[in-house]
Amino acid sequence: MHFYRRLFAALTTMLLAPLVLADAAFAQAGVIGAPRPWEMGMQPGFSPVKERIIALHDLVLVIITLITLFVGVLLVWVMVRYNKKANPTPSQLSHHSGLEVAWTVLPILILMVIVLPSFRLVYYEDRTQDADMTVKVTAHQWYWEYTYPDSGNLNFSSYLVPDDQLKPGQRRLLEVDNELVVPEGKNIRLLLNSTEVIHSFFIPSLGVQRYAIPGRTIETWMRVDKAGTFYGECNQICGKDHSRMPIVVHAVSQQEFNAWLITAKTKFSDASPAPGSSAPGSSANTITVADAEVRR
Repeated sequence: MHFYRRLFAALTTMLLAPLVLADAAFAQAGVIGAPRPWEMGMQPGFSPVKERIIALHDLVLVIITLITLFVGVLLVWVMVRYNKKANPTPSQLSHHSGLEVAWTVLPILILMVIVLPSFRLVYYEDRTQDADMTVKVTAHQWYWEYTYPDSGNLNFSSYLVPDDQLKPGQRRLLEVDNELVVPEGKNIRLLLNSTEVIHSFFIPSLGVQRYAIPGRTIETWMRVDKAGTFYGECNQICGKDHSRMPIVVHAVSQQEFNAWLITAKTKFSDASPAPGSSAPGSSANTITVADAEVRR
C-alpha cells in the first residue's frame, strides 16, 4: 500500500513540476498576461471585462455539467429498469403531457439563465461611457499602428521582433519593438479599423477581442487593473504573416505613463510613417468620438 502511495506521489510531482517551474520563471520575468506551457484553461483576468467572461464561463460550465450528469444517470436508469430482461412486456403508453411540457419548458428556462448574463456581458464589453483616454488601433498586413488622439496624435507602429533579434527570456512570435503603453486603472476607449483586410485585436487576459474592418471604425474598451505586460495576437486569418502580428500592452502607473509620453513624443516625432499608413498628425489619424459614433 505504501509503495502505491509513493508511486502516486512521485508521478504527481513529475507532472506538476514543469508547471510550477514555468510559473516561477514567468513570475521572475514579471510577465502577467501571457500564455503558459500546458495551460488548460483560460488566462487569468486582469480587467473587469475578463472577470465577467470568466464568471459566465463558470456558470455555463456548471449548467452543462449538471445536464450531462442528469442525462447520464437517466440513460443508465432506463437501460437497467427497462431492458428486455427486466421488462419483458413493454408499455403501450404513447403520450405523456407532463413529460412533453417538462422537456419543452425546462430547456427554455435553462437557456434564459444563460442568455440573460450573456446579453449583459455583450453590452458591457461593447463600449465605456466614461473613457479616460482614447487609443486608435489601425491594423495592417502585418503589423499594428497605434495613435493617441488625446496626446497630440502621437503615432507609431508595432512590429514583431524577428527570431534572430530576440533577447534572452523573450518569447518567440509574441514580442514587439514598440509596445502599446497605457495607464493602469483607466477606462481606455479603443477605436479599431484596418487598411486592407479584416484583422482581429485579441488580448486574452484583458478580455479584448474586436474585429478591425476596412472602411469602418469599431469601438470597444479595456481597463487594466494591474500594472504589467499583457500579450495578444491577431486571431483573424489575414494572410501569410497572420501568425506574426503580436500585440503587447504594457500597463504602468499614471506617473510612469506621463513620463513615457514625453519620451515617446521625442522618439516617434521624426519616425517615418509605416508603408501604407498616413503620417502622424494627418487627417487619416485624427479621429474623434463623434466620428466613431457616425461610422458605427
